[in-house]
Amino acid sequence: MAFPKFSPFFLLLLSSFLLVNYPVKCDHDEKYNLYQGINKYRASLNMETLTKNENADCLANEIAEQFKNQPCTNTTGANTVPGTEPQFSNYPELLTKCHLSISNTRDGSVMPACVPGLVPNLVLTNFTQSIYSDVLIDTKYTGVGIGSEKNWIVVVLTTNTPAGNFAPYSSNGADLISRVGFIYSSVFLLVGNILLL
Repeated sequence: MAFPKFSPFFLLLLSSFLLVNYPVKCDHDEKYNLYQGINKYRASLNMETLTKNENADCLANEIAEQFKNQPCTNTTGANTVPGTEPQFSNYPELLTKCHLSISNTRDGSVMPACVPGLVPNLVLTNFTQSIYSDVLIDTKYTGVGIGSEKNWIVVVLTTNTPAGNFAPYSSNGADLISRVGFIYSSVFLLVGNILLL
């Protein structure tokens, strides 16, 4: 049986068509699904939807990274008794990685949940039908960041106040000092070069 000959261009075109139309599961689907689910939950209660906050996303990812090797138990995530949540000694370092300071994250809320396989319906239920549901419907929260690692998903809620907006810390003072230092160094080098001539 003879096989038809196809040009390399035709094969490339065919393979690119198949790859483009093949559904691929994105690693961030669980975050998007949870974001949509939380906003639908709030909308069903006639509340404003939460806007995405990139800085809160960063912190949520950093915290999820801290949880990733911790197993799911009856005392982790949404099942945790309030006040017994794990404390991270490196929390200031996590804030620094995201260019945040404690002063603009104080009014935020961090909610971790552990769901084996991060099944979308179970993930949403862990937030809407647990101790977290009261926090989700608090009108002071206006923004959200979501991070995930392995079986852990972390929601960070933000406010529109200076103490909870998760705005990056300002380094204007450091910039000013470095600019002044650069000017003095440049003048010193210029004077040194002139004296050496």
